[in-house]
Amino acid sequence: MAYNRFIVKNNSLGRALLAALLLLPLLASCRPKTAPTPAAEAKPAQVLFTDSVGRTVEIPGKITRLVPSGTLAQMFLLAIAPDMFCAISSAYPPDAEEFVPAYVLQLPVVGQFYGADNLNLEEIAAIGPELVIDIGEPKDSIAEDMDAISQAIAVPAIHITATLQSTPQAFRTLGTILGREEQGEALAAFCEKTLSEAQELVAEVGDAKKSVLYCLGQAGLNVIAAGSFHGEVLDYLAHNQAVVANPASRGSGNETDLEQLLLWDPEVIIFGPDSVYMTAGSDPTWKQLQAIRKGTYYEVPFGPHNWMGMPPSINRYLGIIWLEQILYPEYRVGIDWYQEIAEYYRLFYRYDLSRERFDQLTAHSVKPGGPGA
Repeated sequence: MAYNRFIVKNNSLGRALLAALLLLPLLASCRPKTAPTPAAEAKPAQVLFTDSVGRTVEIPGKITRLVPSGTLAQMFLLAIAPDMFCAISSAYPPDAEEFVPAYVLQLPVVGQFYGADNLNLEEIAAIGPELVIDIGEPKDSIAEDMDAISQAIAVPAIHITATLQSTPQAFRTLGTILGREEQGEALAAFCEKTLSEAQELVAEVGDAKKSVLYCLGQAGLNVIAAGSFHGEVLDYLAHNQAVVANPASRGSGNETDLEQLLLWDPEVIIFGPDSVYMTAGSDPTWKQLQAIRKGTYYEVPFGPHNWMGMPPSINRYLGIIWLEQILYPEYRVGIDWYQEIAEYYRLFYRYDLSRERFDQLTAHSVKPGGPGA
């Protein structure tokens, strides 16, 4: 039974059902205190919605209050309907707050179903959303998991699959069910344009694709493997040298060692934020790699998320634009990629990205040669 499995997944969630039932009559409004309280109105009619895993779910015809099931969903929903949040799955660190509306930063944090596995159903029940939305890669148990959430708190929960290629459709679907068709279409169109231009570039580059490794972790000895969900962008635009037997599904990638890195010996290395980018160029061990010797290594830009993933969400469209620029600048002559990045920040964060702030975000990410070059 789905509900029994849900209790096994998180032994605190059994109490959540009882708490939810007790709290339902007392559900509080979930709009932030700084937002105006709408006048009372009749409950909107229910409609049937079939989600990405074939579940037909009854949801409100007009949605005003929602909760994301995790960080990926939170990123999508921040782009299309931040005013509908009544809680968030994870808090924003101080260095990300400039990109997020102030009232969103004040919302309660209720955890996430996957990953940290700390979703607080008691608090969600008390807050009283109209819908819980999960977005991203479907887990094998996704249908059962969404049913279990719905049963536990008497709130519909849906899943919308969003891979790199299906993200435009995900935004159109969100636009339809949330009544934000115009914004959903604008976000979808940006993603489609980015994918289309990347496809054209890949066709033009042909067999001249660069060989690349994406190294992360404090020692730089974890790699994002070819064929993994987190490696979609790199696999598309380059020859990802990290071919392993069992690509990890987690954002920390597959652990390896320097001996294996030397066997792969890529033309370009990109380092994750907080890895060894700043020291690799002066380390005799790392300098055995051609990319370090030649200075063709870069640090992934960050703000408010890693542009290449972690989580592997809409931030990866920034990663596409960035990789095109550093791997194949000869194919992008005359293109001001700052304008492309600024348009993304305007659409997805409602943020006016100045050129000065852009330069700060990409300080270690554009010029080859490493720190100080």
